[in-house]
Amino acid sequence: MKTRLPMQGVRVADFSWFGAGPYVTRLFAAYGAEVIRIESNTKIDGMRWQAPRKPDVTQTYNISGMYNNFNPGKLGITLNLNLAKGVEIARKLVSVSDVVLDNFIPGAMAKWGLTYDELVKIKPDIIVATMPVMGITGPYTLWRGFGTTIRTVAGIDYITGNPDRPPIGTGMAAFPDFTCNPYHMATAILSALHYRNKTGKGQFIELAQFESTVCWTETAILDYTVNKRIQTSMRNRLPHAAPHGVYRCLGEDREVDYCAMPESEPEHRKKDERWCAIAVFTEDEWKAFCNVMGNPPWTKDKKFATFHGRKENEDELDSLVEEWTIKKSPEEVMMLMQKGGVAAGVVQDGEDLQTRDPQLKERGFYVYLDHPETGRIAHDGLTFALSATPGEIRRAPLLGEHNEYVYREVLGLSEDKVNQLIMDGVLE
Repeated sequence: MKTRLPMQGVRVADFSWFGAGPYVTRLFAAYGAEVIRIESNTKIDGMRWQAPRKPDVTQTYNISGMYNNFNPGKLGITLNLNLAKGVEIARKLVSVSDVVLDNFIPGAMAKWGLTYDELVKIKPDIIVATMPVMGITGPYTLWRGFGTTIRTVAGIDYITGNPDRPPIGTGMAAFPDFTCNPYHMATAILSALHYRNKTGKGQFIELAQFESTVCWTETAILDYTVNKRIQTSMRNRLPHAAPHGVYRCLGEDREVDYCAMPESEPEHRKKDERWCAIAVFTEDEWKAFCNVMGNPPWTKDKKFATFHGRKENEDELDSLVEEWTIKKSPEEVMMLMQKGGVAAGVVQDGEDLQTRDPQLKERGFYVYLDHPETGRIAHDGLTFALSATPGEIRRAPLLGEHNEYVYREVLGLSEDKVNQLIMDGVLE
């Protein structure tokens, strides 16, 4: 008997696009929800053109690695909401759904008459969730943006990078789309479903992505509130740790298998720059750190005897640490440090993560799925595991792939009605 998944029986009308919204419903689809992704040929979701894209296949709307990774397990339909009949179909879909999600600017759903005030008339216990950039009120309500711009206005760019250079932000440009925003919204929707199960009442949920992302500035707001101090970028350092940084290690030649597939041919590649992060917070950790390196003479220098001394001479300290790490692989540095009780981790690139990381490999994090247009491709696995009801990653939909099932089976439209809607350009 197949295990019933925790969100089985929940239907989501997913009007979202690009990153933050689709990642919310990615989580729900993996755990059993029927997520119906509403798109249109009249305005293609820009994520469908995002890299990476396999170069050796026909270039269509269906081959974006980013899109396919954000939308596994969903049903895909096309619907032209700029037509009155399209809005009518959307309202019919809402009437048989539990959750409605969008991440448009305020006013987009209102233009189609799909606001909470309208939808609650159709289904009184509906849960409507919206993820505008700045929120539905305030002077910046109509600001448009993506994860990159949200990350910037939220202050994250200002505290990353080198203090003598312009802000560079995080390595992943759309950082909020993978982290705070989708998980905050997913938690809110789960809470609303729990509340509805207890009371029979729905909810309207507004998550301003800007405010959600501000949460990731950690102590910067508190530091200004209490000390009137504005935190700035500090490289890889922390004010309460030393050494604390990313240190160059021994480079290497390796055979790189970019696809990690049995049939793919590995490519020879020299990795001149490899790095390991090391963090020392306490005096006990400092002693352990010195022991791991074999207590070289400089570790006995008075200038490094106290935490304050190490902070005052941090540039010199980092150079001395790197004289030791440069002779070893980052994996060796990490294992030696961790075994000695010091926090350390290899700075990994995509190839490291997908083919060499022993932890991800042992846990089977990456899921390989067959796709009708791209062939076999890798997907991120689930970021949490439920023992009794494990989720499942299934491939993303082709554009409009499930029109027949949704319009005929879910909405109960006749074949003649569906054909007429196609001819009228409604299902475009």
